[in-house]
Amino acid sequence: MAEILYQGHGSYRLTTSEGSVIYIDPFAGEGYDRPADLVLVSHEHHDHNEVGLVKRKENGRILRAGDFLKDGVYQEIQACDVKIKGTQAYNQNHPKDQCVGFVVEMDGKKLYFACDTSRTEAMEKELPGEHLDYAFLPIDGVYNMGPEEASQCAAVIGAVHSVPVHMMPGALFDRAAAEKFQAEGRVIVEPGETICW
Repeated sequence: MAEILYQGHGSYRLTTSEGSVIYIDPFAGEGYDRPADLVLVSHEHHDHNEVGLVKRKENGRILRAGDFLKDGVYQEIQACDVKIKGTQAYNQNHPKDQCVGFVVEMDGKKLYFACDTSRTEAMEKELPGEHLDYAFLPIDGVYNMGPEEASQCAAVIGAVHSVPVHMMPGALFDRAAAEKFQAEGRVIVEPGETICW
């Protein structure tokens, strides 16, 4: 069984059916007890890059934005039993050349982790063609897009399920904010809860 543990804010732990463990943007919540095969860091803001929270396996790797964006070209990396593609993530608080989002393929599902961003060209031109199963979109409305813009992005992206994350600054989760995210196929996941298949 494969699993996504939402740790809160913009932090996740993915576990494949083969037992590979991937952390994305470690910072918030609990669930850092499993040693990592991979740690993905979308950008270097303090609330996304607390890699010291994660113990890595002997051959565990940390992959940062610069590994997925080289000379303006987004990279695809095969590691363990997952495939990860970098994609655009940017706004006035997050320069395009210093921040990425991730499309992760694992156990027959495609997952989009927007990380810190507002609406991007890739959401309109590339992501609909990915036929995503889950899209995790920030909704804080301070450093990133708010619930209304995120809802519009969800409609454009067309994932089967869209999950609101990264809510008010300093908050692990905000149910009222999550309810403002109005997208077809919306799934509200609270910190400590999992999505399994």
